[in-house]
Amino acid sequence: MSILVAQTFLPFDDADAALGFYRDLLGFEVAADVDHEGMRWITLASEAQPGVQLVLETVGAGAPGDVETLGDLLAKGVLGRVILATDDLDGLYATLEAAGVEVLQEPQDQFWGVRDAAVRDPAGNVIRIQHRPA
Repeated sequence: MSILVAQTFLPFDDADAALGFYRDLLGFEVAADVDHEGMRWITLASEAQPGVQLVLETVGAGAPGDVETLGDLLAKGVLGRVILATDDLDGLYATLEAAGVEVLQEPQDQFWGVRDAAVRDPAGNVIRIQHRPA
C-alpha cells in the first residue's frame, strides 16, 4: 500500500490577486476553476509535480463558520500555509520582491539544513519557499 498527497488547500479572498500570485508569478497552471453558489475553487498544478494539486478556495468554503472571523484570521496569516520548493530560490525571490510581494524573510540558510525564504500571498497566507537542487 502507498499513500500520497493529492491536494492541499489554501483560502483566498480575491481570486484575481490569487491568480496573479500563483499562476502569473509562481508559474502554476490552472487545472480547474469552479464557481458554485458563491464559493470558488481554483485548482492549480505544476508540470514538475503533476500528481499534486494546490487548491485555492474562497475563505470559509472548507471551514463553515463565521466568514468575517475567518477573514480576520486569513488576514493575519494563520489559516493557510504551504512550503514550496524551487531549484532557483534567489531568482524566484528576486521576481517576487520586484513584484511587491510582502517579504517575511529573505533567502537564508537555516540551522535545520535548508535554505529558504518566506513571503505572504495576497490573502495573507504564509508561503515558505525552499531551495531544492534540480
